[in-house]
Amino acid sequence: MRQATIFYKGEEAGILEQHDDGSFTFRYLEAWLADPANPSISLTLPRSQPEYHAEYLFPFFYNMLPEGTNRLSVCKANRLDIDDYFGILMATARYDTVGAVTVKKK
Repeated sequence: MRQATIFYKGEEAGILEQHDDGSFTFRYLEAWLADPANPSISLTLPRSQPEYHAEYLFPFFYNMLPEGTNRLSVCKANRLDIDDYFGILMATARYDTVGAVTVKKK
């Protein structure tokens, strides 16, 4: 299993896990849910549910991945398989993202 911490504007909001079978879980932290002022990180991952499960990387996170030659460059530089979406996310979404969400290896 691999895990990453999800940050919203620099504050810890949740945990993304990739299980050994390749499926994914995203869960909001209790502290994040306890404060009603904290928003959902995505419209597709609303705060109304504390945990989400999917067989594939959630579309919200998948859309944070580089495409085309940028993805190939990232994979080559980090020695990642082109289909290792979780690994690519860890390599690229730490600092330079579009929007308020960043992803860091736990």
